[in-house]
Amino acid sequence: MIVTLTANPSADRAVVLSEALQPGEVQRASSSREDAGGKGVNVARVVSAAGAPARAVVPVGQHDPYRVLLEDTGIALDLVEVAGRARANLTITDPSGETTKLNLPGAELSAAEASALTAGVVAAAEGATWLVLAGSLPPGVPATFYADLIEAVRSRWGAAAPRIAVDASGEALAAVVATARPDLIKPNHEELAELVGEDAEADVDVLAEAARRATALVPERAASALVTLGADGALLFTAEGAWRGRAPKIQVRSTVGAGDSSLAGYLLADLDGASAPDRLARSIAYGAAAATLPGTQAPTPADLPAEPIAVSDFATPIATS
Repeated sequence: MIVTLTANPSADRAVVLSEALQPGEVQRASSSREDAGGKGVNVARVVSAAGAPARAVVPVGQHDPYRVLLEDTGIALDLVEVAGRARANLTITDPSGETTKLNLPGAELSAAEASALTAGVVAAAEGATWLVLAGSLPPGVPATFYADLIEAVRSRWGAAAPRIAVDASGEALAAVVATARPDLIKPNHEELAELVGEDAEADVDVLAEAARRATALVPERAASALVTLGADGALLFTAEGAWRGRAPKIQVRSTVGAGDSSLAGYLLADLDGASAPDRLARSIAYGAAAATLPGTQAPTPADLPAEPIAVSDFATPIATS
């Protein structure tokens, strides 16, 4: 069982334009869709679509329109009642695949609601193989929320606690690696640079810099790191070694949720007992599949690219082209 938490859920609205985005102009859309979004929800949708057990913990109000979208996904849910409404995220994609995102702030959680959410996650984690803490934190909770939640889960379940994956950024991720030593982190290149206090824009060799930063964290501050690099594929670092996987050639329709699908693919492979290189390959395949779909649709095994994902030991010299 994979349990996910989406602390700051969103209704993801995706609009596809007929022509390139022209700021300040009136433009026609060729299509649009709305999905129940949020990183943890996205992961649970992908896992469920693959036929594996998943459960999503989500704070949502009884009369929130987002709740209807969420229940329509058909995934197993543990809903924690809150007063505010889920935010909306708008994604605009032009015919070339160029994506513009507008992410709105979420509703503030009260101290009592944050406490109820923690209790809900701790209860849901019983018997789980993985617990995924994913996405931004809502207003009203401290940056240490994920780190404190990890401590609460491990304190309650001890040796039976699930392994914990964190897909976050900024202060929330920094607090986790500072004190909680998660089993897996899934930053992209920019989030990894921010985590170690550096500027990714100055990088010339993205692969080498990502490797340097990740190995400064793994395994002392995080047991493993899955670093997604978009068109450059992804890197995986564990105590046993490091691997690079190349991205297949695809026609990009929307990158929204691709990172979440990458994480889901990794966890699905882990549930199957796959080796580290195979976990990385499955991760890249799912991320690529998500990018070929409009909006934040959950890719299924049938959507995975036919092209095999090339994975190699990162200790071996690898051309960056």
